[in-house]
Amino acid sequence: MAGKRLTNPAGSSNDRRGDVLRVLGVLKVATADQIQRIASPHLTYRHTMKATASERKTARTASHAGALSDLRKHGLAENGGTTRAGESLRNLTTKGLEAASYELGRPLTEMGSTARGAGSSGATHPMAVNETVIAMLRPKPDLRLLTGEPVEAKAAAQAAVDSPAGVGTIASYATEVPLPATGTWRAPGKGGAQADIVLTAPQDGIPLLFIEVDNCHETAEEIAAKLLKYARFIKRQIKDTDGKDKPMWRTRWMARVAERGEAPHPPVLIVFSHIGARDPNRTVPRLQELTRPLRAGEPADGFSSYDRKIPIIATGLRNLREHGPNGPVFLRFGRTHMQPLRDAIGNPRRDTVLARRAERARAQQEEYQEQLRRAAEQKRAEREAARPACAGCGTKFDNDRWENTRLSPTPGHRWHSTLCEPCENKTVAAADQAERDRLEQEAAVNAEKARGWRSRFRPGQAL
Repeated sequence: MAGKRLTNPAGSSNDRRGDVLRVLGVLKVATADQIQRIASPHLTYRHTMKATASERKTARTASHAGALSDLRKHGLAENGGTTRAGESLRNLTTKGLEAASYELGRPLTEMGSTARGAGSSGATHPMAVNETVIAMLRPKPDLRLLTGEPVEAKAAAQAAVDSPAGVGTIASYATEVPLPATGTWRAPGKGGAQADIVLTAPQDGIPLLFIEVDNCHETAEEIAAKLLKYARFIKRQIKDTDGKDKPMWRTRWMARVAERGEAPHPPVLIVFSHIGARDPNRTVPRLQELTRPLRAGEPADGFSSYDRKIPIIATGLRNLREHGPNGPVFLRFGRTHMQPLRDAIGNPRRDTVLARRAERARAQQEEYQEQLRRAAEQKRAEREAARPACAGCGTKFDNDRWENTRLSPTPGHRWHSTLCEPCENKTVAAADQAERDRLEQEAAVNAEKARGWRSRFRPGQAL
C-alpha cells in the first residue's frame, strides 16, 4: 500500500485513471463532474445524504479528482483553467494523449490536440460539446453498485436505467476532428471544416454522424458557411489503396454504400446550446433556405430521393438532454415534424415505399410460383390420367415401361407393349413353355410314326 501511495499519492486505482484517460482522450478538456457522469454514472446517485449540492458533488467526484491528481503527477494531465461557473478544467498533455490512444484503441494521429488554453475564456464551447456528448450517450448507472443507498436514490437510478438508451460508448465519439477540403488529414489546408463531434456507432444504427454545436452566437449565414465547408470535404475525392478514386471520408469511416440508386452523404446534426442572444427558432428557418442546395431532395415515386445530398438536422441541447437521441426532438431540414434521430437522418417514407414494393414483388413472386405449382400439378394429373395400365393385371406402367411402349408400340415375339414387365415375362415364359410342349408332342408323334414303320418292315422281309 505504501508503494502504491508513493506512485499515486491520491490513491487512485488503475480503473479510475483509465476512465479519465478515455474521457479526456475524447473530450480534450472537461471537468471532474463531466468525467464522473460519463465514466461512473452510478456515483451520481451516491452521497445523497450530504447537506448541500456542493458537498454531494465533491463527494461523488472525489475518486476521479484523485485520478486526475495522480495523472498530473505522472505528467499525463494538467490543469486547463476554469469554466465561467468556476469549475476546474483538466486536459491531457502530449504524453497523456499517447496513453489515451492506447486506452481508446485509436492511432495517435487521430487523437487531436491537447486543448491547452481552452479554459482561458471559460471554455463555454467545449463545455457545450461535452454536454452534447453526455446527452447523446445517456450513461446508465449500474444498480448493483447502489445496494446501500437510500430508496429515493435507488428509484432515481432505476428511472435513469428505464429511460430510453443513448447511442454508442465514449469510444464511439471524437471531438475537434479536421475535415480537410485541401491538404491531408494531419495537415489540413484552407477551406475545410472542423467537426465539433464525430459519432460512429454502426451497432446502434448510426454509422457516421457529424455534430456541430452552436452556442447561439453565430448568424444563419455563418453556420451555412460552415456547412458549405462540410460539403466541400464530403465531396472531395482521393485515390484509395486500390488506386481508385473514393470520397475522402470513406477512407476513414464506414457508412452505407449506394443503395437502389441513392447514395446520401453523411448527415450533419446542429445542436443549439442557448447561451448566446440569438434565437434558434429564428435562425433555423433562415438556415434551411440558405442550405437548400446542399440538402433538398428530389421528388421520386412516392418519396424524396436524397442522392448525393447532406441530411441536415437540428435540435436544442435542452431537448436532447431531456429526451435523448430516441426522442422526437430532431428537425430534418425540409420536413415539418420532429422525429427521433435515426428517422431524421434516414428516409422513412422511402423505406416504407420500397418495403411495400418489395412486399408486392414478393407476393407476385409467390403467386407466380403458386401458378407454376398448380400448372405442374395439372400437368402431372393429366399425365397420370394418360398413363397406360397393364392389360393383364391392371397395374399402371412406370415411366421407363411407358417410354419403351411409346418408342416400340408394335408387339413382337417377346415384346408385349400392352403388358407390364412381370406380366410380359409370364406371357413369354408361357409361350416358351407352350412351344416346348408342342415340340415335345411333335417329337413324340414322330417317334411313334417311326416305330410303326419299323414294325411294318422287319429285317429279312421282302418289300
